[in-house]
Amino acid sequence: MVNDSNNLKPLIFDDERIKPISFETKNEIKTDFVPLANASTNEIKNKDSNFVFFFGVGESGKSVILSSMLYYLSSQAGVLRPKLGTPNSKEAQVLLADFFENIRQGILPNRTTRDQVTRLDLIFEPNNKSKRVPPINLTFLETSGENHKDISRGGTYHSSIEAYLNANIPLTFIIVTSFDMAHLEDTLINEFLDELERKGKNLKSINVILVVSKWDKSGRTDVSNEDELENFINERLPRTNTRINSYELNKTYFTIGSIENNGNGERITLLNLAPAQILSNWLYESIVGYPLDYEGTFWERLKFNF
Repeated sequence: MVNDSNNLKPLIFDDERIKPISFETKNEIKTDFVPLANASTNEIKNKDSNFVFFFGVGESGKSVILSSMLYYLSSQAGVLRPKLGTPNSKEAQVLLADFFENIRQGILPNRTTRDQVTRLDLIFEPNNKSKRVPPINLTFLETSGENHKDISRGGTYHSSIEAYLNANIPLTFIIVTSFDMAHLEDTLINEFLDELERKGKNLKSINVILVVSKWDKSGRTDVSNEDELENFINERLPRTNTRINSYELNKTYFTIGSIENNGNGERITLLNLAPAQILSNWLYESIVGYPLDYEGTFWERLKFNF
């Protein structure tokens, strides 16, 4: 049934309008009452975590990087499980299962939905038994690459993303650009860094890393030396490179391994977790202050040997 208030007319009986039942009272309804608006729905719940924010345009490889990091952390570095009591713990369990099943079958992750933040609240428990390598809470945030284009030329983010960038939470930023499209994204990456500074993020004191994804398109699955990556970034992303060097931020490359197109889309034919290991180790150490492979204190090493 369709309700259209414009078509509703009062009932008429013998040319007299039927009036609602009323009671005589001297307390008249005040027409100048202003109702209180509901609280904002963008409030961030469960702030007790280390938030990891991915930046990158569509098809830059953000989802592939995220899924490979999660797979490395859970298959080689320790135990990774959904954090109980979070609003999306069930959804996180489903998404994790999809990531893990697909990556071993060579299936690349689906693209992220526009105007929506994919949030994974997790607990990571390292295999390392040193007390200086403790379990940590990790909340991974991923958004559609189309949303990141919204900030171009002074634009603004969707409110779902703004809520996280404006919140008082510990944020780590993974900026992703691909080997074949990096030369087109130098300006946008700088606009994103400008946006962070406008929001009071001091780039010299927060964790930021630039990742050049799809490095396999260079013909290699690794870099021959540090200068190779440095020269590529300097040539394709000169402004970004200058800014990163000035703030002493981090850089790395990424490839998921060997990929082929069989006519039905791209599939992974050889999984390479080495770049995911580099990124995961950087992430953990930047948060905790100790690497995942920390050998322990002298007394811990003595204990481990026994």
